[in-house]
Amino acid sequence: MRVLVVPNPATERSVIAARTIAGWLADHGYEPALVTEDAVACGMPERGVAPSEIGSVELVVALGGDGTTLKAVHLLGNEDVPILGVNLGRLGFLSGAESSEMEGALVSALAGEARIERRQTLQCSVDVGGRSAGAYRALNEVFVGRGGGARVVELEVAVNGVRLWRFVCDGVIVATPTGSTAYAMSAGGPLVSPEVRGMVLVPVAAHYLSARALVVGANDRVEISCPNPARAGACVTIDGYQAPCRRSLDSVSVWAGEHDVQFLKSDGRGFYEILAEKILG
Repeated sequence: MRVLVVPNPATERSVIAARTIAGWLADHGYEPALVTEDAVACGMPERGVAPSEIGSVELVVALGGDGTTLKAVHLLGNEDVPILGVNLGRLGFLSGAESSEMEGALVSALAGEARIERRQTLQCSVDVGGRSAGAYRALNEVFVGRGGGARVVELEVAVNGVRLWRFVCDGVIVATPTGSTAYAMSAGGPLVSPEVRGMVLVPVAAHYLSARALVVGANDRVEISCPNPARAGACVTIDGYQAPCRRSLDSVSVWAGEHDVQFLKSDGRGFYEILAEKILG
């Protein structure tokens, strides 16, 4: 049974945890694997595999903060594999166990005893120059807006073909309920339970008094376009990672993904307990 270990090589604490987990797994008859870059950084090059060669894994263990858990999600793609996040960071909103519970949580996950929490994803298609420029998957959010430049952009936002907004702004966030506690929250959006199926639209610094956050349904489709060529320098960012941004953007379509992400929870805490402790407390 192969278990994918996903550390944050930039932190010593995560590297040590990865070595500990890999050793424990090997001692108990499992096959620990890390993507090659992480394996080398953690001093275990013999356990490295290319991302395209991860193959069939039964479990993913993410060792770090929420950024490391997002990294694990994107490594898996659409594979329906449970992820156990062990919080070694600050918030750990996506984690299922704290560092002090690491070994017990791993035993529980391997035994199939941990609670499974399913999280909705987003699918996104990008058109540039009249052609498709890529398709992406997000757990937290898709952001359409200015990249590294100082100029604001002009965006038009429609849902199911009905135009809602056209304004000059820094950008627009389309977030999942999971992502409502991330960038969308910082931009003034509502907090949404992951039990809700839908998307949150949040304008960022819009020059428009009527621009307010909006929650739309799981079957809706959001279209964001750049109607003004003079202010069309928008880029697309997926869960904090910017997609290639070399030509003027035509449009971005976002809809609820077909494949959820499975998170394992061994600490017994639900969304509201974590919300009260990590954000509202």
